[in-house]
Amino acid sequence: MINKERLLRDNRLCKAIIGLSVEELKNLAAEFSACYLIYRKKNRKDHERQMGAGQKGFIPTPLDKLLFILLYLKCCPTYDLQGLLFGLDRTRVCRWVKILLPVLEMTLGRECVLPARQIRSAEEFFRAFPGVKDVFIDGTERPVQKPKNLRRRKKMYSGKKRQTTRKGLIMTDETRKIGFIPMIKNGRRHDKRLLDKVDIIRHIPPEVTIWADTGFQGIDKQHPNTQIPKKGTRKA
Repeated sequence: MINKERLLRDNRLCKAIIGLSVEELKNLAAEFSACYLIYRKKNRKDHERQMGAGQKGFIPTPLDKLLFILLYLKCCPTYDLQGLLFGLDRTRVCRWVKILLPVLEMTLGRECVLPARQIRSAEEFFRAFPGVKDVFIDGTERPVQKPKNLRRRKKMYSGKKRQTTRKGLIMTDETRKIGFIPMIKNGRRHDKRLLDKVDIIRHIPPEVTIWADTGFQGIDKQHPNTQIPKKGTRKA
């Protein structure tokens, strides 16, 4: 079971696990509790027991429920892992996610969605990045265990990191909100090649500025509003 008491004592740990400080969590919990009652009354069936009746569950309080759904959105664990952390079966985790996600959306006043995997139009782009003026693109790599198969090992070997990795792209806005994460690929692939593969640049409107590093050379020919730093030269 997750140690709630330790989490509420450590501000840094709280931010790392759920993305909020202890004070922000407590302030949000009061509003979340009220929205949860409204949601339950609105969706309660006639044959259900009264609120508070029956055996207490493994996530009994509104604060526990808020921690449950915030951790799920922040860390994106599997249902099995989430169930292990909260002492639940994976099927019950699935049910609680479907219940608590609308409650959190009601509390925040906006839809809570995970980053998009594909963007096929300008409308989908603005759905992932509403009102955006600047987007930032970068590649990210994480090391993985070296495969025994030599062919797979060569495909996953990253010359930049000098180890076997899995590589992905991340697109954020000026508030650091991650709105687009395509599928992860082998570490051997170049950042620009991955970007061309997902074919997102043509769906970004020209009024939106794209910021990228030198690993995306050539992107300025695909989008008129691009900012890439110039490569440094060695001085004699």
